[in-house]
Amino acid sequence: MCPRFKGNFNLIKLLVLMKKNLFLVSVIASLFVGTANQALAYPMYAQQGYENPREATGRIVCANCHLAQKPVDIEVPQAVLPDTVFEAVVKIPYDQEIKQVLGNGKKGGLNVGAVLILPDGFTMAPADRMSAELKEKVGKLYFQPYSEDKQNMLIVGPVPGKKYSEMTFPLLSPDPATNKDVNYLTYPIYLGGNRGRGQVYPDGSKSNNTVYNAAAAGKVSAINATDKGTDIVIDKTEGGSVTVSIPTGPDLLVAVGDTVAADQPVTNNPNVGGFGQGETEIVLQNPARLQGLIIFLGFVLIAQVFLVLKKKQFEKVQLSEMNF
Repeated sequence: MCPRFKGNFNLIKLLVLMKKNLFLVSVIASLFVGTANQALAYPMYAQQGYENPREATGRIVCANCHLAQKPVDIEVPQAVLPDTVFEAVVKIPYDQEIKQVLGNGKKGGLNVGAVLILPDGFTMAPADRMSAELKEKVGKLYFQPYSEDKQNMLIVGPVPGKKYSEMTFPLLSPDPATNKDVNYLTYPIYLGGNRGRGQVYPDGSKSNNTVYNAAAAGKVSAINATDKGTDIVIDKTEGGSVTVSIPTGPDLLVAVGDTVAADQPVTNNPNVGGFGQGETEIVLQNPARLQGLIIFLGFVLIAQVFLVLKKKQFEKVQLSEMNF
């Protein structure tokens, strides 16, 4: 082969190889970028519509979409020292054998999610401050602040309920010595936790995980299957007709020929989940006060010892006098 031709051929091979590698790199980069954007674009709905997740009335805004009420529980230490890592255990109990209606109308397991509202100054503990035991309790849960200026409000989820119906939040207490906005006081902690999908979207539209009602009084004249579910046609009592569109998911409770009243349920309520609120208190303890308490208890203990010794000495004196 001609050396010149051979050199050109090798150059062509190199260019083809670079092009393939460039394509591969671009694909990998797009995957990483796409994954990151998807992760960033998947916060709880409350983040998108509310500046603060807790209203002035004390109601947590998640209850606007998750209409059923269910219990939640939170456990925190009674008191913590400043600049100390501690944990909050959140429990979102439910019957893990039940299935919920998914967005496509099929049945599946329930997810759970939570928002934890801490006092100002309290934040999520950094990874380098967490013990190995605490990291094991946290598992693969990903917590994020509610917003850039609300680092004391943490959200998590949705995550599989079967694995995370009990979750551990790693937290860090503030230090009043470095944060002048924090004092040694008793502070409230608020929790909102849900299991299952909501019944209403933030824009006010219904999901397929709720009950649907008749739009008017009348008689069901037709039930038509559609690409998205079912249309129920009701011939109104006062004339004319109205159509109620039912997405795939809820079960119909009416048939053609049935008479319905206005707002009468025409489907069952498939929702098996719900939202709950809880609150507790935590004391940010002053170390000096704790040291003072320890010293005081030490003096009390010493006084008790001296009292016992004095009593025994007195009894010995009395006994010797009696023998004399």
